[in-house]
Amino acid sequence: MQIYLPIAEVSVSLILLLGLGTLVGILSGMFGVGGGFLITPLLFFMGIPPAVAVATGANQIVASSVSGVMAHLKRRTVDLKMGTVLLVGGLFGSAIGVYIFNFLKTQGQVDLLVKICYVVFLGIIGGLMFYESVKSMMKSRAGKRGKRHVHVWVHGLPFKMRFRASGLYISAIPPLLVGAAVGILAAIMGVGGGFIMVPAMIYLLGMPTKVVIGTSLFQIIFVTAFTTLLHAVSTQTVDIVLALALILGGVVGAQIGSVIGAKLKAEQLRILLASLVLAVCFKLALDLFLTPDELYILAEFGS
Repeated sequence: MQIYLPIAEVSVSLILLLGLGTLVGILSGMFGVGGGFLITPLLFFMGIPPAVAVATGANQIVASSVSGVMAHLKRRTVDLKMGTVLLVGGLFGSAIGVYIFNFLKTQGQVDLLVKICYVVFLGIIGGLMFYESVKSMMKSRAGKRGKRHVHVWVHGLPFKMRFRASGLYISAIPPLLVGAAVGILAAIMGVGGGFIMVPAMIYLLGMPTKVVIGTSLFQIIFVTAFTTLLHAVSTQTVDIVLALALILGGVVGAQIGSVIGAKLKAEQLRILLASLVLAVCFKLALDLFLTPDELYILAEFGS
């Protein structure tokens, strides 16, 4: 069944969109990521213009993240205080990101920038995640237990706060900066930023893994909602028909993912996610270098 997307100006399969939303929702519940790092490139592959994919993908991230957070709140695995500090940084970052996005859109360079950002960030994050997961599995088989957290220079910064749910007493500056970086990425790349935030919360902030996923999803909800609002007002690239189809699948998928994630080993989940990230990165990189099927786009003069 084909449906027409008025803002994207293309027709796509409704079943495919629902399946895509469900898949990303499952990933959201399993890993604590919004899923934008996957859903936005997959929308590219379906022929959705990058500007529309970035702005609309954030809608689905909000829905799947809300669904995932509800499951984690029941288990009391959300640090609301840490999530609020991350959120403050994220709102500032998303405003900056939308400004950058608008500027590049007027210059006609936004599509290329989005794809290059995806290739760079997915390649780096996927590679590091895969390496760390393999190393953790080898240590586990050898019977060694690595340190959960090592103090680095960021923990000597001022403005310290106590985060009881995470068992931390650290400066508020690193969470604010992490939140701001994720906010910028959310606006430019259409991602929740969980694929960067989750490793940062574990290795930089030293948060225990059990509260990282729920806290990440909590912050993602508000940053992506704010980003979507800014895009809808300033760029008019949010396709409501596309968003609704993705949301329907995402809400169901997030509940399934939270159940699956609770039953599987963390190292196995990270390797699976890293492999998926690297596969998407490779496909996007290939598309940047291959000659497109249609070299020219015909349009009426003055349009």
